[in-house]
This record gives sequence, structure tokens and C-alpha cells, in this order.
Amino acid sequence: MSVALRAQLLLFLISLSSRMGLTRYIEDSEAADGIYSLLSFAQKRESEDFIFRRPLRCLDMLATEGYFTFVASRPQLACAAFVIAEPNEVISLELSDVNIDCSAGDFIKIFDGWVLKGEKFPSSHDHPLPPHERYTDYCSSMAPGLSSRSSQNVAMIFFRIHSPDSGFTLAVKKMHNPMPCNIMSQSPEGSFTMVIPHQRMNCSFSVIYPVEIRLTELSLGEAKSNEIRPLKQTWSGCSGSGDYVELLGGNGVDTSKMIPVADLCFSPSGLAQTKIGCDNSVVRLVSSGNYINRVSFQYRLLDQNELPKTRENSLEDFCRME
Repeated sequence: MSVALRAQLLLFLISLSSRMGLTRYIEDSEAADGIYSLLSFAQKRESEDFIFRRPLRCLDMLATEGYFTFVASRPQLACAAFVIAEPNEVISLELSDVNIDCSAGDFIKIFDGWVLKGEKFPSSHDHPLPPHERYTDYCSSMAPGLSSRSSQNVAMIFFRIHSPDSGFTLAVKKMHNPMPCNIMSQSPEGSFTMVIPHQRMNCSFSVIYPVEIRLTELSLGEAKSNEIRPLKQTWSGCSGSGDYVELLGGNGVDTSKMIPVADLCFSPSGLAQTKIGCDNSVVRLVSSGNYINRVSFQYRLLDQNELPKTRENSLEDFCRME
């Protein structure tokens, strides 16, 4: 991910997380330092042997491998670090040098995915683990350290520390994922292909920007024709087929709470495209497990003048950009 996009995503998360109350104990200088560290990182890394190290902030965005150390200078009661990798990677998080007092209410928890505004990505409907198994709690573990591996390209860590000079070190490593599923895009523009080979599961590709999505290839089971159709109240859509793709929009990250824009149970004979003027735009592939399902698509950021006003391509404008 480029330095500019990394800085843009950090600013987005700081803005979004302010609604959660996570910025309650964060000074403006810390956000500025975060941008500076991201910009300076590209200049510091001159060899493959370089090991990146820097302080971890109460609210942070981590997109590089390395070691991040948090030391409290005052009580920090609502902290979170969001970690993101490339779409074809998963994340390993490991704690060391932990110095906290669990009996005094301190905690460190690793989550398999992201939590924003009380919503989870991937949603509980799409993740392979039940919600309670997605949390790894340091204070509930008897081990001196703690490690966890994500199921997708995003993970996060929550922590609360009361006493000054208490803290920990977080090691972030990335590993190749041969079958990416449930991806949070680092960029507002790009292309991707999702494949589900004979497995009963759902995979989502989430872009936290308003974008135009163009489907370039779609292979679903025994589909015999290609078409994209906006959802209507009088039409049940493709959900009954068991194998389909749906386009979703919303201002949160939980796909089960987002609004369907369109669904497809046949491959498009021409170039199928639609604009989603929401904070979050999603391509979701649902598979019955009976076939090898595949969807390829391109996406690009909408210009301000392209955001839907009332109706766009017969689709209701249900998202209002702030």
C-alpha cells in the first residue's frame, strides 16, 4: 500500500473511531505523529533486513510488519489498534514484554477482524468462527505472551491500561493466504477476483469508500445467462438459488446490516456496473458448496459530482454522505 493511501486510511479510521469514543484520550499531536511515521517509513526501509520498530499509540493504524511498543504515560482506558494487510495475506499478532495489572481492570484483547461503531467485519454470518472465539484475551491466558492469527487481511487489538509506565510490545507479521476471503480493501481503486471452490461459505470484499463497481467475470454454478438487476420489493432476487453475488452499501462494516443494491445469479453478458454512494461498498459472494464460484470486478472512487442525489440507474439513494 502506498504511503499516501496508508495516511488516508489512517485519517479515515481516526475520524470514524471518534464516533466510538476511542479518541477520548488521544491528543491531536499523536495523529500527526502517526502520519509522520507512515511517511518516514518508506525512507527508512532500505534493505530487506530492516526491522521496523516504533511506539504504539492509543488509537493506531498498522499496515506494516514490525514491533510496536506501548507505554502508558497516563491512564488509557479506551484504546485500539487496527491492523491491515494485503488482500492475499493474513496477520499474525504476538504479545511480549507485557506489564499490565489484570486485577486492576487492565486488559489486552486481540480480535479476529475489525470492530467499528459496534459492528464487526467480517459479519458473524460470514466468519468461520463464532463471535466468542474471535477474541483472544491476554488476562484469561496463563501464558506469559499471547499470539493470534487472523482469518482474513484485517485484525485488531483492544487494550486498557490504568498505571503509568505499564505496557506491552506487539509483533505484527504477515503470511500468504492462498484462498483470500472477507477482504477489507486498502485502496479506493483496484480490481480483485474472489473464488470459492466447492465450499459452503460466504466471502465479502469491502471498500470503505463510495465507489463504482464493474463486474468483469462471473461464474456461478450452472448459470446459463447473464444479467444484473436492481432489487425490487416485488422480486425475491437470487437468494433462493444458493449461489449468487450481491452488491451492498451502507455506512457501517457489518454486511448483514447493509442494504442490498443489486444481486446476480447469472453472469453478465456485457459489462455490469453500478455506483454505490455510501461509506462502505461491498461485493459479497455466496456459495452453496456445490460448485466452483468465481467473481472478478473492478472498482474506483466516485468523484463528488458522481455521488447519487435522488436516483441513479433506478437504484434508490439510501446513503447520505456527510
